[in-house]
Amino acid sequence: MSTFKIITLKSCDDKIFEVEEAVAVQSQMIAHMVEDDCVDGGIPITNVTGATLAKVIEYCKKHVVDGDSSSSTEDELKNWDAEFMKNMDQGMLFDLIMAANYLIIKDLLVLIFKTIADMIKDFSVDEVRTFFNIKSDFTPEEEAAIRDENQWAFE
Repeated sequence: MSTFKIITLKSCDDKIFEVEEAVAVQSQMIAHMVEDDCVDGGIPITNVTGATLAKVIEYCKKHVVDGDSSSSTEDELKNWDAEFMKNMDQGMLFDLIMAANYLIIKDLLVLIFKTIADMIKDFSVDEVRTFFNIKSDFTPEEEAAIRDENQWAFE
């Protein structure tokens, strides 16, 4: 019978999460802390809210690699990932990007970026600007001139 080491994570809004070490070490940041034996007393995750950290933990639990349990097949994980990202609002997507980047969870970052790329692939330039809240640096006249010079890019 194997025992699991539990790691306590504390979000910036003081939500406490107790997770198995195998789940937590999917974050390279936490893995380094575990290696350095710096996890006693819990780990403050100062840049991530409880709601976002809960989503990160949900992802990590599904993607944990454990030799004892029957791991999910690649197709099952792809389906789970699609369902996980489905109906995720834009604010949560951006919060997850910040959390995955801060915690250094590369596979989660890739999934989020792929999801966003799929969302915006058929957007016009103006729709992309609106989606990412990007303000144009050009006057309308300058923008029209650029569009005329690079007509191929706007087809």
